[in-house]
Amino acid sequence: MFRTITTAAMSAIGLLASSAVAQQKNAYEGYKIPPLEVSSEMKYQHKYVEVLGSRMAYVDEGTGDPILFLHGQPTSSYLWRNIMPHVEKQGRIIAPDNIGFGKSDQPELKYTFGDHYRYIEGFIEKLQLKDITLVVHDWGSGLGLHYARLHPDNVKGIVTMESIIAPKIPAASYEAMRPDVADFFRTVRNGDAGRKLLIEDNFFVDKALPAFIDRPLAKQAHGVYQSPFPNLKSRIQVNQWPNEMPIGGVPATTHEIVTDYNAWLETTDTPWLFFYATPGVLNPPEAADYWKARAKNIETVYIGNGMHYVQEDHPYLIGRAISDWYRRLEAQR
Repeated sequence: MFRTITTAAMSAIGLLASSAVAQQKNAYEGYKIPPLEVSSEMKYQHKYVEVLGSRMAYVDEGTGDPILFLHGQPTSSYLWRNIMPHVEKQGRIIAPDNIGFGKSDQPELKYTFGDHYRYIEGFIEKLQLKDITLVVHDWGSGLGLHYARLHPDNVKGIVTMESIIAPKIPAASYEAMRPDVADFFRTVRNGDAGRKLLIEDNFFVDKALPAFIDRPLAKQAHGVYQSPFPNLKSRIQVNQWPNEMPIGGVPATTHEIVTDYNAWLETTDTPWLFFYATPGVLNPPEAADYWKARAKNIETVYIGNGMHYVQEDHPYLIGRAISDWYRRLEAQR
């Protein structure tokens, strides 16, 4: 049974990866200059703050209004290492490691959405962050957009990439999802078999993470992502996040949260910079069209070929685009 589950997971990832590789080859056909090399070096030192009795690690550089970078599954502030330098002179760049991830503590929690949100909200309150610009990815988007809906007066702007938003999420059912993505979530949410895959075999960190990046992930970079999860106990949180994805109304709590902030995104005037890629996973080109027709104050930026961890494929393009958008945002204010 487990062999079947593992094969299904690898097959789903393989379909996604092969599609992206083929499109990337076509995209670069005829170009004489290859894509820029992505650095594995993290130039920023972490600071620590106690939130709800546990230490959270975070990057904190520069002055001015905070630009808050929120990562998702199964990454850390390291994900933003090549993007943050583009805006470090324009504001105070802050990038926490979610509780249980990166260099932050791993307290005894179930690591539900609610658990993570309490720590992120507590982190923002502890650092007394005001007029925040959110830069969010994956479950960092769920946490950040939930915060923005609840605290709209404290959010100056939003930047999203591969985020947990409509029209893909919430998913009405597995059948409503793209088949390869549906197969992936069916596999990792499959009770004991899914837990064996994600906790005992560390499948998400060792296999899924690099497979959802177009370019080969450098060994040094992969090692940084693997380092917080050396044993079974340290992978509980990695197993929980896929089970928080709202599919077919389950779990009800995150279904309601994502539905509510999707509705808020259609009504808010908050400036929004929306990155998307081909083929993408959560935010393909049709998602950009969807939100362009609905959001009041949105700019979309196409970054070319990419899957889910687009920060590892196009960090310099993303960084420059955020810098230019933020410069114009400040000028308008």
